[in-house]
Amino acid sequence: MNAMILAAGKGTRLYPMTETLAKPMVPIGGRPVLEHTIRWLREHGVRRVAVNLHHRPESVRAHFGDGSRFGVEIRYSEEPVLLGTAGGVKRLEGFFEDPFLVVYGDVLTDLDLGALGAFHRSAETAVHATLVLDRRADTAQVGVVELDADQRIRRFVEKPRPGEIRSPWVNSGVMILDRALLGRIPAGRFSDLGREVLPAWLADGVPLYGWPLPAGTFLVDVGTPESYARAEREWRRA
Repeated sequence: MNAMILAAGKGTRLYPMTETLAKPMVPIGGRPVLEHTIRWLREHGVRRVAVNLHHRPESVRAHFGDGSRFGVEIRYSEEPVLLGTAGGVKRLEGFFEDPFLVVYGDVLTDLDLGALGAFHRSAETAVHATLVLDRRADTAQVGVVELDADQRIRRFVEKPRPGEIRSPWVNSGVMILDRALLGRIPAGRFSDLGREVLPAWLADGVPLYGWPLPAGTFLVDVGTPESYARAEREWRRA
C-alpha cells in the first residue's frame, strides 16, 4: 500500500508560523508534523508517498528532498491553483496502488495501520472506502459520521449545523480508498472529499465503512492553535 499526504493547505489559523512554512511543516517535538507522518508510514511498511503542495512548497522540498533520507520515495504534486482534498488525489490517479492510504497533512497519529488495513480487507464488498473515526468536542468543524451496527457509514455531514449532529463520530482525516473509486472523482477542477465526494459516494450506494480509533491511540489535528498546543504537550514519540 502506498499513501498520499494532503499538504497543500495554507494553514491560516496557525499564522505566523505558517507565514514561511507549509502547514504540515510546523514543528512538534522539534520535528515537522510531516516528518512524524512519514516516519509513521515507513514504520508500517509504506515506501512510496505522494505529497501535494501549494503554500510554501520550498519548505517541504528543502527538508525532504526525494525522501531517501527518510527511507521513502516521495513524489510531489505542486498545485499552482488549489484542487481540494479530492482534486489533489485525482490528479495523481496513476500513482496509486490498490488500495491506498490518504492522510490529511495536519494529522499527527500513531494508529496501527496494520489493524486498519486488515479491517478494510475484511469488508465483503468489491469497491469501498474505510474512514478512521475519532470523537471530538468540536464536531461542528469537521465531518460527522453516522454508523450502523456493521460499521457501515449511513450518513456523512461536513461541518454540520447544531441540529444535524446525531453522532459522536467524526472523520479523522485518515482513510483507505480502493483505487477504482478515483474514477468517481471529477478531473481537472477543485473538489472536496468531505463536502462533495464522500456524500456523493454514499448517495450512489458506494459502501463506506468507519473504523473507530482503538483506545490508547493518539490522533490530533494540529490545524488550530489549541490543537497544536495539545499536540506539543502530549506527543511523546522520539
